[in-house]
Amino acid sequence: MPREDGRPLDATRPTTLTRSYARYAEGSCLIEVGETKVLCTASVEDKVPPFLKGKGQGWLTAEYAMLPRATHTRSSRDGAKPNGRGIEIQRLIGRSLRSVVDLSALGERTISIDCDVLQADGGTRTAAISGAFVALVEAFAWMKDQKMIRTFPFDEWVAAVSVGVVKGEERLDLAYEEDSQAAVDMNVVMTDTGKYIEVQGTAEGAPFDRQRMNRLLDLAAIGSRSIIAKQREVLADLL
Repeated sequence: MPREDGRPLDATRPTTLTRSYARYAEGSCLIEVGETKVLCTASVEDKVPPFLKGKGQGWLTAEYAMLPRATHTRSSRDGAKPNGRGIEIQRLIGRSLRSVVDLSALGERTISIDCDVLQADGGTRTAAISGAFVALVEAFAWMKDQKMIRTFPFDEWVAAVSVGVVKGEERLDLAYEEDSQAAVDMNVVMTDTGKYIEVQGTAEGAPFDRQRMNRLLDLAAIGSRSIIAKQREVLADLL
């Protein structure tokens, strides 16, 4: 059966990746997934955290925030200390990108990823990861041009997508209306080779079995491949 927005159960929302969206950042991407819009930037700095000083290794970190009117009602602006949800998501973004990057190739430099949600309609954390990867690769291209690195220091591509069970149906890429009534809600971060970086799955009602989990992971693989194809297209001239 078609969904509320007319999509098949195994289809992602229309997704657009706009590179170089922010003028001053070394890398940037505006990702639009349906009505969800996230601005991702990558900044390169000649410093590392204290625990890495003198070790000849770089670092990658991430921050995530939602603008006050990104949602239906105004939320408080994130200050110097984000809320618990924001901390969880920015750690997820950092882990997801670090898992495929050779940090030793960066030298003693830090790449800071900033993901700011301009408009939220479900799937903001997964959109942030997919868009952040594009911004990161663009920053690598800038570093290569500046002769900071010799080659692109990543070996796999990264994308993330949500899946869930709504009205008894397993669905790919949940919009907010679906997510808010999902019986099972899952976020999956994958590489282009089909490996898993992170799987966050929760039963909002009754527990779910292995068979349902396997079907949801199969849906996530479909979504991941679709997003990575768009990433490859928008980054083709850099690689």
